Amino acid sequence: MKKFAMAAVGGTLAGILATTYVAGPLLAQDSARAATVYEQLDLFGDIFERIRVQYVEEVDETELIEAAIGGMLASLDPHSSYLSPDDAAQMRVQTRGEFGGLGIEVTQEEGYVKVVSPMDGTPADEAGMEAGDFITHVDGESMLGLSLDEAVDMMRGPIGSEIIITVVREGEDEPFDVSIIRDTIKLTAVRARTEGSTVVLRISTFNDQTTPNLISGLNEQIEEAGGIEKVNGVVLDLRNNPGGLLNQAIRVSDEFLESGEIVSTRGRNPEDGERFNATPGDLAEGLPIVVLINGGSASASEIVAGALQDHRRAIVVGTKSFGKGSVQTVMPLRGDGAMRLTTARYYTPSGRSIQALGVSPDIIVEQPRRATSTEEDEAETARRMRSEADLRGSLNNDSLSEDEIRQIEEDRAKAEAAADLRDNDYQLAYAIDVLKGLSALAK
Repeated sequence: MKKFAMAAVGGTLAGILATTYVAGPLLAQDSARAATVYEQLDLFGDIFERIRVQYVEEVDETELIEAAIGGMLASLDPHSSYLSPDDAAQMRVQTRGEFGGLGIEVTQEEGYVKVVSPMDGTPADEAGMEAGDFITHVDGESMLGLSLDEAVDMMRGPIGSEIIITVVREGEDEPFDVSIIRDTIKLTAVRARTEGSTVVLRISTFNDQTTPNLISGLNEQIEEAGGIEKVNGVVLDLRNNPGGLLNQAIRVSDEFLESGEIVSTRGRNPEDGERFNATPGDLAEGLPIVVLINGGSASASEIVAGALQDHRRAIVVGTKSFGKGSVQTVMPLRGDGAMRLTTARYYTPSGRSIQALGVSPDIIVEQPRRATSTEEDEAETARRMRSEADLRGSLNNDSLSEDEIRQIEEDRAKAEAAADLRDNDYQLAYAIDVLKGLSALAK
């Protein structure tokens, strides 16, 4: 026992000696690095003073410092930025679901502003803006070379004013202009409706209203359907959802998971990592779920899609998501400003990071561009839709009762409604068809 104790002490002493031996060069490196940093800060002070005194025009010192801070943060990644007091106040309002603007979530790629997604029912959405559009000019002025914050500032303006945006879109040969009238953006976080026997929950953003809207919307649709046994499944439509609050993404996922990890975050230091787990209870009571995503589904949307996909709780349908797998922390600063800093990456329950890769659907379904039909096409369709019953003098069907005939006509009406939906929104129609198939197998 004494021998063991001595060996331990000897090991400790050896460790101390080794540490002492190595620490010398390391301390010297740290001192040299600190000296270099302070030299650079002195250089910054010199440049600031020369600009303040010698620039051809008088400068606003506060704006100059804010621009320097903004440039420092913008050099890190597209999502880190400085928020002036006005911007910070607007962000706080936006998380509550009402703000002024165009209604588009944007990022920066190759020096241009790229649309992550237009928000449902906003001026940008109604003007036809699409996820993946590049904005090259605003009111004729080029946006090349501007920071993301500067570009966003160019797009801001009084409510009711017009803005002309020049757009480059994949599949279009030439850039084109889009006119948008700025308006107050009132986001309805979740819109619920029923298509046939399927409840469709369209989640457009993740703000403070999202989870309460989701719960009330699903419960209302189930009640209107006559009970959960009348519903064959749920579609969570996350297309063009740019994300939002992390805690709301966790809560939405938790509503459909009984247990297990929802998402984990890993920062620079391992001890800063967090794991978020589901609590018992499934809002959909085990009904099958399809999650719809596309290239405009980002951040919080990808957390929900990834969690439900990894737990095999939902089938993910659509196209690859945006691929924003980083977490931003908003830190208040003196003077009512704030700093939005990327502090972690997030990982789905299986341990995959979707940063820059996105969530891959289980079933890839493209949304076809609608082709304009000609009069000849419509005439041909009408001709094909004629049946025996349209012929003059055709015999009646005497083998069915009136109730049976009524049931057939109701089923046919549902099928025609589904066909119309397929023309208007092919991806959603596909998702509903998947749920119909799962329901049929269950029976």
